[in-house]
Amino acid sequence: VAQHFLVSYHVECTDEVKQSVVNTMGTFQDIVAEICVEYFERYRRRTFVTPKSYLSFIGGFKAIYKEKFASVASLSERMRTGLAKLMEAEVSVNQLSEELVVKEKDLAVASKKADEVLLEVTMKAQAAEKVKMQVQKVKDKAQAIVDDIAIDKAAAEEKLEAARPALEEAEAALQ
Repeated sequence: VAQHFLVSYHVECTDEVKQSVVNTMGTFQDIVAEICVEYFERYRRRTFVTPKSYLSFIGGFKAIYKEKFASVASLSERMRTGLAKLMEAEVSVNQLSEELVVKEKDLAVASKKADEVLLEVTMKAQAAEKVKMQVQKVKDKAQAIVDDIAIDKAAAEEKLEAARPALEEAEAALQ
């Protein structure tokens, strides 16, 4: 009977395994019939195994198989999707790795240029500091000269003030 109802039902297995399922279902039906006899002997109540109960058993197998098959198919699809995403991620990581190598080379070149510019700026700053020191020396010398001139000017003005009364007398005498 199970052979008749399961031959057209799609089960994802080999024919040998499918035949084993059919045989196992028949074995279960026989075991249930034996248990019914033992039940009668023990409890003196009759129970029967009917073709309808056997068909119900086969229908239950089909329903459970269909549900589990859909569940496994769903898990399989999720796994396929996950693997596809992992492959996409691998491609992205490889691409980013290649870009990183290029960026590191660019960074090395930029770093070298920055070091060269820093060295040039440092050298120019040192040269400017030397010029500043030389200018400061010249300024200090010029300031010393200006200070000496101011002292001499003050002394000359003092002498001029001392000589002013004599100059005024001489002018008054000419006039």
